[in-house]
Amino acid sequence: MTGCSSGFGKKISLALAEQGYQVVATMRDLTKQDALLSEAKHRNVANRLEILYLDVTDEDSVSQAVQHTLLSYGKIDILINNAGYAQGGFTEITPLSVWRKQFETNLFGTISVTQAVLPSMRKRKDGLIINMSSISGQFGFPALGPYAASKHAVEGFTESLRLEMRPFGVRVVLVEPGSFQTDIWQKSLADSVALPSNDDYRNAMTNMRKIAEHNSSSSQDPNQVIEMIVRIIHTSVPTLRYPVGKGVRSLLFMKRVLPWRWLERLASKQINRLMNEDT
Repeated sequence: MTGCSSGFGKKISLALAEQGYQVVATMRDLTKQDALLSEAKHRNVANRLEILYLDVTDEDSVSQAVQHTLLSYGKIDILINNAGYAQGGFTEITPLSVWRKQFETNLFGTISVTQAVLPSMRKRKDGLIINMSSISGQFGFPALGPYAASKHAVEGFTESLRLEMRPFGVRVVLVEPGSFQTDIWQKSLADSVALPSNDDYRNAMTNMRKIAEHNSSSSQDPNQVIEMIVRIIHTSVPTLRYPVGKGVRSLLFMKRVLPWRWLERLASKQINRLMNEDT
């Protein structure tokens, strides 16, 4: 599993260890492993948890981690592609280098780890790959263009991969969380994006930061997502998509059945409020 230093990755690693799985929890920054190790010891599952260095943007790192896992345990039953981050910013003023960095982690990192694991799963004709997407992979929210674009790409990649792997018995699914109590949204807008000098965007970004700060502390309990992951793993024939979170299914239903212009009007009202509301 990738991206296990915090958030969903940390919680999923612990939950699966408690389920009796041998978990290889990977992270880019091993200085952040102490919180995971401490919680694992507290739950008496440290013996079912191995922490490895893995940077999903470094192919050598990916190859070494996967080969180590196969040599140590003989097989990889489940791959959970969780590593990622949310990059905020308005399109006009977000440098292209920032967009590329977002895609390197969220999309190409997911593809890289998947490619490294697929040969062993294909030969065994068994395996499960879970790609962590987002409601942003189905609906492009304003000021989150880089993140939404990367998650839309993950969704398209996963659809293709699922069809490719069906003949080999490898199951591929998407998990699409809404807004949960993790630090991803605060990092995306409050920490990673400087306030623009352009007055047309400055008020909007200030207000979006406030929303991100509020969401990081008052959104839903992330254990809903963890429970969903566990249910998927215990499902013999999982479906492609698993939206999870308050309002997510309603939003996706409206997008399917309502004309886009109606949704656009609703979204435009919110955008105008963000642009014009005094901060």
